[in-house]
Amino acid sequence: MFERKPKTSPPGRPSVCRSCGAIVGAGQDACAVCGAPLKAAPARATTPATTTYDNETMRFARAVLGRPYIFTIVLLIANFFLFLLMWRSSGMTGNALWVFPGPVLVHYGAKLNVLIDQQPHQWWRFVTPMFLHGNLLHLLVNMYSLWMIGPYVEKLYGSARFVFFWVVTGIAGVVASYLTVVGPGRQLGTLGRFLLKTHDDPSVGASGALFGLVGVLFVFGIKFRSELPEGFKRAFGTGLLPVIMINLFIGFMGRGFIDNAAHLGGLFSGAVLALVVSYRRPGERSSTTVVWQVLQVASLALVVFSFERAAQHAGDPTPFDQTTEEAQPPAPTGKALEFLEFAKAINEGQDVFLAAAKGDASGVDTAVATLEKLDAPDIKADQVKRKLQALLLRTRQPDPKLKGQLLTDFQTWEKEYEVWLKTNGKAYE
Repeated sequence: MFERKPKTSPPGRPSVCRSCGAIVGAGQDACAVCGAPLKAAPARATTPATTTYDNETMRFARAVLGRPYIFTIVLLIANFFLFLLMWRSSGMTGNALWVFPGPVLVHYGAKLNVLIDQQPHQWWRFVTPMFLHGNLLHLLVNMYSLWMIGPYVEKLYGSARFVFFWVVTGIAGVVASYLTVVGPGRQLGTLGRFLLKTHDDPSVGASGALFGLVGVLFVFGIKFRSELPEGFKRAFGTGLLPVIMINLFIGFMGRGFIDNAAHLGGLFSGAVLALVVSYRRPGERSSTTVVWQVLQVASLALVVFSFERAAQHAGDPTPFDQTTEEAQPPAPTGKALEFLEFAKAINEGQDVFLAAAKGDASGVDTAVATLEKLDAPDIKADQVKRKLQALLLRTRQPDPKLKGQLLTDFQTWEKEYEVWLKTNGKAYE
């Protein structure tokens, strides 16, 4: 076979341009009409930039991602084990999988401000909540997040630092949740409703510690961006901004039953830790300093001791089941009694609504019937009552697309009820 070669003119002879057909004079290398080269351009040398980039990323990945992540698995097992214990204490019913009773949450160590503040102070409730979850969906979402994020942090920083990060950021999240309970009757703006809570409800979940790990990876990607390959720069650092913003948006839409203060407390504490702690680079020895080993053991000991204290006080009465035989003040009569009955029914209706928003709509029909029989003190109170009834009825067949609007309408109703309490309601106290 003959190889076909591009036609070129011998030196000293005119030729025809292969692009436009014009005559090219002898000795010219390009067409004077269209500028096309007479000879085929030599093939451009390919740059090895892409190959170098891929090799660098793979080298870094093999050096870092091949490390063990044993404590991520330990945390997963511990969270699932405690969830099973809580389910057993709740009667192991299907309904309990979706909403654990308040006494069960409190007995296992949920954060409740009133129990932390009273004597003796139950300080261990700053530690235990990060291993507890309120329902099955809550557990699965958080454990999936731990499985996706935990191994990266543990492989980059080592198991000792990872354990310390988890416990410290988890505690920071619980502390932030504790500090943002302001009590009922406060007028809150949009930002206030996002961060602050007017009800001292039991708070549990690993979300604060998970946001702490996100904060660690966010600062890690920025702090060490000069030595990371491009693939890891895109995954960490500013690459995590969409994840952070999406979760904050979800928290904004779910304000009222999502503890956003705990999330932000964990996020900022994780970011601060990553600012001062260095990671184990590829090729570095796996030895851990004595300081980090001590901090790891101390963190684990704090967790074990906290759950031991929670077990010792598991039989103590809680605000959910406490009864008292102390002398009661004289029973109210007249308008005061009517106001108290109205306020009690409204408060119970609010609790039923919040439970229904979390998936337990079993008390909706009873709450609606109770409100229907209730005599409102005045016209404005009757309007408030009927709006709460309508909100409760909307929870029977929740549309996921309208859930955010339902919670927004409930918050608007809360503001209207608070206004009535501070105006017309004052006359009945």
